[in-house]
Amino acid sequence: GNQLQLLTDSDDVMQALIRDIQLARHNIEMVFYIWQPGGMADQVAESLMAAARRGIHCRLMLDSAGSVAFFRSPWAAMMRNAGIEVVEALKVNLMRVFLRRMDLRQHRKMVMIDNYIAYTGSMNMVDPRFFKQDAGVGQWVDLMARMEGPVATAMGIVYSCDWEIETGKRILPPPPDVNIMPFEQASGHTIHTIASGPGFPEDLIHQALLTATYAAREYLIMTTPYFVPSDDLLHAICTAAQRGVDVSIILPRKNDSLLVGWASRAFFSELLAAGVKIYQFEGGLLHTKSVLVDGELSLVGTVNLDMRSLWLNFEITLVIDDTGFGADLAAVQDDYISRSRLLDARLWVKRPLWQRITERLFYFFSPLL
Repeated sequence: GNQLQLLTDSDDVMQALIRDIQLARHNIEMVFYIWQPGGMADQVAESLMAAARRGIHCRLMLDSAGSVAFFRSPWAAMMRNAGIEVVEALKVNLMRVFLRRMDLRQHRKMVMIDNYIAYTGSMNMVDPRFFKQDAGVGQWVDLMARMEGPVATAMGIVYSCDWEIETGKRILPPPPDVNIMPFEQASGHTIHTIASGPGFPEDLIHQALLTATYAAREYLIMTTPYFVPSDDLLHAICTAAQRGVDVSIILPRKNDSLLVGWASRAFFSELLAAGVKIYQFEGGLLHTKSVLVDGELSLVGTVNLDMRSLWLNFEITLVIDDTGFGADLAAVQDDYISRSRLLDARLWVKRPLWQRITERLFYFFSPLL
């Protein structure tokens, strides 16, 4: 089985990652949407370069649009000089506008070490103290899972597909080294890895979300920074509340995307009318993507509840059916709720006309968001 721990603090994630990189024996693969130089992200970069210099095979794939600051910095050249294979995924430039979709992005965030340790979740390779400080939304709040076990092989296969799509080169994950496998615990988490994007079956993550929502009997808690759901998902959430499920959605009160912030408000009336509780998080930009059903079924990963994540981007979600992990996730979500304000349905109905018009205007663009 898989061993799994939730990490909610960016410093804890980076320190664990640096420690794992320093202990790596064979290979390290990473993919991120954003790598922003500065703070502890630079310490991760230094440890990765040190690993490459001592002979560890290191691959790093970063989205061209998300990691523009990285590719403009000296770090890309420094890493390549250290022996790291650095790939700029889905390159953005004027010549390519006519050849491919610019809004298709590599949104996965994954680290695999020695085909045995794996990380994924909502966190980009950024130190929140150095990231988007002028956006007026506070520090980003994220969730990452650190895992040991077979899930690393499954995620490695996803990475191999992405690498081949981007570079044309095929990499086969080497068989796990039996010598680095600690004693396998018979009890462990069963983790399903669901990937989406070009090269993967359509609609898989969307179907998993729908199935989880329809399966809810007692309660359903969702956290997402951007909420622009499909009609099917909106219907599933509302009908869950109408049949007596305690449904809560936790969103950031302030959003770094004006468009999505307004568009998501267009769904609030229907949700509130169905009995859904909407919590507005006030402790920063809540960037965590998580779903918890009845304290048992958990979905965590990179997927925002918006059209682009559900239908277009390269994304990854873990599905974990386990009450122990569910309790850990519930504790994190309870902490978010304690730092949130519950939206009052009676006050919402009385909001000014100009706000309603703005919401409808941005709702019109929601399929593009």
